[in-house]
Amino acid sequence: MTSTTIGAARAGPVAPRAAAPPGALLLGADYRALGAVRSLGRRGIAVAVLREPDEPLAALSRYATRDFAWPPGDDAARVAFLIDLAGRESLAGWALVPSADTTAALVARHHGALAEHFVLTSPTWPVLRWAYDKRLTYDLADRLGIAAPRTARPRSAAEAAAVEIGFPAVVKPAVKEDHNRLTAAKAWRVDGPAELAARWAEAAALVDPDVLLVQELVPGGGDSQFSYVALCDDGEPRAALTARRTRQYPADFGRASTYVETVACPEIVEPSQRLLRALGFTGIVEVEYKRDARDGILKLLDINPRLWGWHSLCARAGVDFPYLLWRQVSGEPPSAVTPRNGVGWLRLSTDTPTALRELAGGRLSWREYGRSLRGPRAAAIFARDDPMPGLTELPLLAFVLGRRLLRGEGV
Repeated sequence: MTSTTIGAARAGPVAPRAAAPPGALLLGADYRALGAVRSLGRRGIAVAVLREPDEPLAALSRYATRDFAWPPGDDAARVAFLIDLAGRESLAGWALVPSADTTAALVARHHGALAEHFVLTSPTWPVLRWAYDKRLTYDLADRLGIAAPRTARPRSAAEAAAVEIGFPAVVKPAVKEDHNRLTAAKAWRVDGPAELAARWAEAAALVDPDVLLVQELVPGGGDSQFSYVALCDDGEPRAALTARRTRQYPADFGRASTYVETVACPEIVEPSQRLLRALGFTGIVEVEYKRDARDGILKLLDINPRLWGWHSLCARAGVDFPYLLWRQVSGEPPSAVTPRNGVGWLRLSTDTPTALRELAGGRLSWREYGRSLRGPRAAAIFARDDPMPGLTELPLLAFVLGRRLLRGEGV
């Protein structure tokens, strides 16, 4: 990898537009999309959503003017559907906002074709692939001198058993193209060479072995995990804040945050900006780190080049990223904003069992838990002016978890 490779990824700043797009089409209808639907809809911006099976929350919002179902098929079929939708439903010129890795990758890989029909808010593939594929993410971090967990790429179960990165470790995919037990879990913990070999072989039956990584498990829970989130234009941050994933599930390598709070974490600002400038990144992004208690170093975990789960917290803290993104693609420079620290975000349905486990294990005190329930806080799902998603969340969550258990994917 050379500097020319990274330089070639630069997409240039957002071009000024004569007028704002007529509306925004969210690719996804989960709780991430719900936050963006509310952010834009409350300002009178027309919003439509494209929903996957089992994720109707954003489509139930009073602020979603229309919703559509993704058809079955591969990427080519989905791109053809989007282009047809633009003409058939008068969505031409609308802003396209991905809410998941898969849809961000879909838009990135077909950027040219989709840009003829929509205003795109996420990067091209030469940029996005460095975040989408963790092999490239860690290569870039190494090149830029940014710390990351020790990672190996064994080519067989025998090689996996011989890796020297220490235990506990995790087996995880570098990309998540398909939905299966491994990608649903995000990573599998292993505690010794024999277990690692067995789990690697099991994982290799589910995904391409070339994408499997074995990585040291940085000790600690969500209170050791921090994020830098930003709206960028050609690598330059126009708005940003830092936060801590105080509670997450699972605790050691969280698949999802359950309680997050804005905090000052200046240590991750400079390396994050270095990463984003190297990519020439344009759009919204989350850069995740975890502090290693063994050496005190914050180590890069992920770059999420799309809406992150707790982005609605940022609006409560004074930095409404979906709306700022809308202003940017509308040719209106985002106004200067100063984030507020000490603001919390809670997903009650998942945080309650997570907090109970932490309390039972002695990793969380009742005083700390009580503090997280007080003060300025954003709710992940419930909103007084938009109650239907909140009323539907628990039955939907029970249904989805039941289906996962029946498929053997776990919870």
